[in-house]
Amino acid sequence: MADEPLVLGIETSCDETGVGIVRGTTLLADAVASSVDEHARFGGVVPEVASRAHLEAMVPTIDRALKEAGVSAKDLDGIAVTAGPGLAGALLVGVSAAKAYAYALGKPLYGVNHLASHICVDQLEHGPLPEPTMALLVSGGHSSLLLSSDITSDVRPMGATIDDAAGEAFDKIARVLNLGFPGGPVIDRYAREGDPEAIAFPRGLTGSRDPAYDFSFSGLKTAVARWIEAKRAAGEEVPVRDVAASFQEAVVDVLTRKAVRACRDEGVDHLMIGGGVAANSRLRALAQERCEKAGIRLRVPRPKLCTDNGAMVAALGAEMVARGRAASSWDLSADSSLPVTDPHVPGNGDPHDHDHVHEVSKDNLYP
Repeated sequence: MADEPLVLGIETSCDETGVGIVRGTTLLADAVASSVDEHARFGGVVPEVASRAHLEAMVPTIDRALKEAGVSAKDLDGIAVTAGPGLAGALLVGVSAAKAYAYALGKPLYGVNHLASHICVDQLEHGPLPEPTMALLVSGGHSSLLLSSDITSDVRPMGATIDDAAGEAFDKIARVLNLGFPGGPVIDRYAREGDPEAIAFPRGLTGSRDPAYDFSFSGLKTAVARWIEAKRAAGEEVPVRDVAASFQEAVVDVLTRKAVRACRDEGVDHLMIGGGVAANSRLRALAQERCEKAGIRLRVPRPKLCTDNGAMVAALGAEMVARGRAASSWDLSADSSLPVTDPHVPGNGDPHDHDHVHEVSKDNLYP
């Protein structure tokens, strides 16, 4: 093994087949095959459609990543894969593929956590993570505040959404406004031309007696939908840009306010933001403004690394290898509700668990 581990990562937790290759903290390839267009006509992700799309895209995407990185599969030091959380069927495709490649190549297998991967990907952009790291993860399925002292073994949940995730709320409001799917990018685009103070939409769980770090966007979603319905019922034109801007402001206001508060309460002088919604331009701007006022350093990966991708899985896998964490066992299974407190799924502790694979691979199972 070289000084810096060369690891391939596979991500299939939702609707994108991501394959990344990293050497240490250097990104060599980030190949993605998205099935978002196949889900658009349904207004959301259909699990069975996503699973079939992963199955069709897996081998071509892995081949594309290896070619982009300019490496051979035999050069890899390990295979990492998202074991959870996510859609069960989609996860199974990725885990099964990772097992097959790891077995044929005689390489260790690392089943890792999707949320921990979203944190670790920032190393590819801004270098090693500070310890501890405060992370705000916002996506279609998650809105979480996490504190990690070691991304490979210690991730502590500070708060999470109790109903709709932020990205889910974006999708639902975009559908009410007839803007299509996915909702995040299109609402961001319309909001840039709207007035964020035009409509006073509610901020969920921001009262003095509410949980300090938990999120709730269901009430906001309902308030926006009813406001739009009232306008239409009255025969009035809906000011789409103002609605988008006011809704977006309500979401990012709560996210950034609670994230900065968590940093202050825990004495952490930096904040990392990840997940698909981290690509939102207003979230980035408001987070930067509030972090600067609070003396907090903000770390946000470039938009392409915020959405689901294989690079983030490879980054966490490389960290597992570098820190000597135990590889996963061959009975690794997908876990749609894998808790964030499990950054990876270790093996049975037997140091010889993978030894027989190297003998099998000599028979050219993978030419």
